[in-house]
Amino acid sequence: LVKKYSFNHLSAGDLLRAEKADPDSQYGKLIDKCMKEGKMVPGDITVNLLKNAMLKESKSKYFLIDGFPRNENNLAGWTKIVGKSAKVDTCLFFECTEEILMKRLVARGKTSGRVDDNVASIKKRFKTFVDTTVPILKKLEDSGISVEKIDSSGSIEKVFESVDKVVSAVMKSK
Repeated sequence: LVKKYSFNHLSAGDLLRAEKADPDSQYGKLIDKCMKEGKMVPGDITVNLLKNAMLKESKSKYFLIDGFPRNENNLAGWTKIVGKSAKVDTCLFFECTEEILMKRLVARGKTSGRVDDNVASIKKRFKTFVDTTVPILKKLEDSGISVEKIDSSGSIEKVFESVDKVVSAVMKSK
């Protein structure tokens, strides 16, 4: 998607992991604790990392923000910190069974080096997702943001095909 549509790609998780790894970060220990416990990092921290990254990126006026918003705190932080300075019109929501996700994440954990790619953390992340992320979809829709659900249980190629169809339609409307 980044290549095809010249999007700037920002991963909330990657930004948080980079901040956690920064020895000068005032938030590193808190981020590490939240990740290990399968909990959400405070929204203001995540939003400020995203905002700063958006200000640095300049390949395009379009951003693909991966893994955000994950909870009410993220959404409120976005509204407070970024507000109307960035227009959000579509959210891609990837649906998949917990069984498939568990297999994928455990396999990723063998090479990722991520502290949260283990069965115990993954189970906590699933619960957090159901409790805090799923309700955000309705709030996004109520605010006029289109939530496009994508079946992500198939192959990478099949999922990309589905996503590309949605993104292509969104970009044609610009």
